[in-house]
Amino acid sequence: MDSQTDQPLSRVAAPDLDAILGKKLACLDDGFVRVVDYLGGDSSIVQAARISYGAGTRTVHEDRGLIRYLLRHRHTTPFEMCEIKLHVRVPMDTWRQWIRHRTANVNEYSTRYSVAIDTAQRTSPDSWRVQSQLNRQGSDRTLDPTLGERLSAREAELQQLAREVYQERLDAGVAREQARKDLPLSTYTEAYWKIDLWNLLHFLDLRMDAHAQEEIREYANLIGKEIVARWVPITWEAFLDYRLKSVSLSEAEVTLIGFLLAGDPERARHHAASLGWLQSDPASGRLRRHRERDEFLEKLRTRFGFLDFGF
Repeated sequence: MDSQTDQPLSRVAAPDLDAILGKKLACLDDGFVRVVDYLGGDSSIVQAARISYGAGTRTVHEDRGLIRYLLRHRHTTPFEMCEIKLHVRVPMDTWRQWIRHRTANVNEYSTRYSVAIDTAQRTSPDSWRVQSQLNRQGSDRTLDPTLGERLSAREAELQQLAREVYQERLDAGVAREQARKDLPLSTYTEAYWKIDLWNLLHFLDLRMDAHAQEEIREYANLIGKEIVARWVPITWEAFLDYRLKSVSLSEAEVTLIGFLLAGDPERARHHAASLGWLQSDPASGRLRRHRERDEFLEKLRTRFGFLDFGF
C-alpha cells in the first residue's frame, strides 16, 4: 500500500487569515464582510496539480512557480480545490450585481421569515455621481456638494418614510412577504456566500476593475486585499500580475502596437482605417465614437505611455 496515503492528514491553515476569522471588516456606512470558514490554501493548489508527489518534495520557490504557471495558463481545477465562506452585509442594489455571479452557494437573509434589517445605505453630500456620457451603465464625476446636501436630506426623508410605512403594515398584521414590497433598494441584506477560489478570482477581476460600480468595488477590494491576500498570498501575487494588472490585446491591437514601435505611424493609420476606427462625422468632421478604438487608445495611454498614436 502506498505509504503516502497512510499518513494522517492535518487541515491546511492560513495563519494570517485565521487572525481575522469571524471578525467583521467594515464596508460602506453599515456593511461588512467576515470570513466564516475556508478550505485549503496555496499548498492545496500545488497538491492538486502534483497529485503524484508527496509532501515536501518541492520547495516554496518551485511551488510559487507552479502556481504562477497554472494561473497564467488558466488551469482552473487546482484553484477549485480551495473554498471560502463569507458572511456579508450589503445594500440590496449592490447585492443584485453580486448575485449575478452564479458560481457560488448562497443563503440570503429572508424578509419573508424575518423583519427587514433596519438600516439603509446613506449617500454623503460629496458622493453623488453624475451619469457618464460615454458609459451608459456607469458614472463619472461627482455633483457639487451643495446640491448633494439637498439630495442626501431627501434620501434620508425617503428612507425614513419607507421604513415607517413598512412598520405600519407589520403592526397592522400584513404578511412580511407583502409588507416589504416598497422598501428601498438601499436597504441592507445579509447572506452567506461560499465560493471556490477560481470563481472568486473571476469575481474580483470584474468587480475590482475601475469600470465596476463604486459600491461593489469597495466590497471587492476589501475581499481581495484583506482576505484573499491573507489566505493565498502566492496566488494573490500571481492574480495581480496576470489578471488584475495585466492588459489583454487583440490581434489587431498587437499589429497596431507593432507599427507604432517600429516608428511607422502611416501603416498604423492605414490599419486603423481598415478596422473602421477612423470614420468621421460629416457634420462636425470629428471621429465618430468607436468603443473598441477608444478602449485601445486608453490602454496605450495608461499602460504603454503612448501620447502620439499616429491616427
